[in-house]
Amino acid sequence: MATALAAFAEFDGRVQSERHILPLHWYVACRLVVEGGFDPDDIIPRPPFRVERRRRKPPLLHFDPALGGCGEGTVLGGIRAKHVDVLVSLARIGPVLSVSCKGVTGAFRNLGNRLEEIVGECSNLHMMHPALVIGHLVLLRGNRVTNENSAAQNRPALDWRRGGGNAALAQDGVPVSPVRRFHDALQVLGRRRELMDQAGQCEAAALAMVAMEEECRTRLVPGFPSEESGLHFDSFFAALYARYDERFVTRCSMLDRISRRHCWDRSSPGLRLFGLDYQPRVALLPTSDLP
Repeated sequence: MATALAAFAEFDGRVQSERHILPLHWYVACRLVVEGGFDPDDIIPRPPFRVERRRRKPPLLHFDPALGGCGEGTVLGGIRAKHVDVLVSLARIGPVLSVSCKGVTGAFRNLGNRLEEIVGECSNLHMMHPALVIGHLVLLRGNRVTNENSAAQNRPALDWRRGGGNAALAQDGVPVSPVRRFHDALQVLGRRRELMDQAGQCEAAALAMVAMEEECRTRLVPGFPSEESGLHFDSFFAALYARYDERFVTRCSMLDRISRRHCWDRSSPGLRLFGLDYQPRVALLPTSDLP
């Protein structure tokens, strides 16, 4: 995550290129394999891993950069086909999980547009795939108001409070009102649990803010959002896995061999990567070849 956050915080090109957010796509795809237990062959963009299956033993996960891919997944929606940033699609079943990553670098008064995009995407995809588990992950730049930029030339002092500037945090570290309103609305949108629930909602949502101080642009602003909000990074992935298991694993035992998530052998070489900020999904039962 540190690499993805730094790329987002320090990018100064055109956001239309998506280069500021592509490392986050990669992070999500890799986490779905290591922590989520999804097969890398079923994910777009393809994560740089290889699965070694063994009879009566948990599979081994290998890190293999040559297998890493890029691109976006495409899902047929009820209104039109939609490109999604990260897609899990299973043979004989189709798309089962998608994650869209949005990066907001400034002009926080326009956060309402992001909400409309989320509602539209969820409605479109759930029309055609009611069981599809959709996650939306939103990353903000945690620029803080200073005496200099709050008194900028020809700009009223209250503009930043209304989201008119590029500051997400007031001088005391409290999020500005557009960010707080966006936080509250995103909480409501990320609560879809059952197939008959509102199609315009998503199954999981997360909101995070990158610390923009020079020495800590690889970290998130602490305490925002709170872990109780339901928009925290870790609760986001936990919700994705829970909804997926409910819809595609426990409901149909006949397809269990296709839909069941892997539990990796704890001795897997691919789990020895440096700097993981989450726990790998490993088998609890010991195997004969453990060190």
